[in-house]
Amino acid sequence: MFFANTPEPPYYACIFTSQRSDKDAASYNPTAEFMDELAAQQDGYLGVESVRDQNGLGITVSYWKSLEDIKLWKENAAHKKAQEKGMKDWYSSYTTRICKVERDYTSK
Repeated sequence: MFFANTPEPPYYACIFTSQRSDKDAASYNPTAEFMDELAAQQDGYLGVESVRDQNGLGITVSYWKSLEDIKLWKENAAHKKAQEKGMKDWYSSYTTRICKVERDYTSK
């Protein structure tokens, strides 16, 4: 497992919790990989951490410098297309939470 290399706080976390459906599984992974690559090219992107269990429950946390950076990512045309596909086919349910990280610490 790899952890995102985030800077000293404050910064922002976008937490996407989802339950995968059984629809259109073949297109999910390539699109998710493309979204990871595309997000990494966006201004303010700091990193991502993502897991999914065998029952389809997933949590992806992306880290950003500002709320404006998160807003611009949400409005990205390719990301919007993937969001629409997700709502229609890939997820039976999901929740997005935006948080300000004020403090962090880690073990090495």
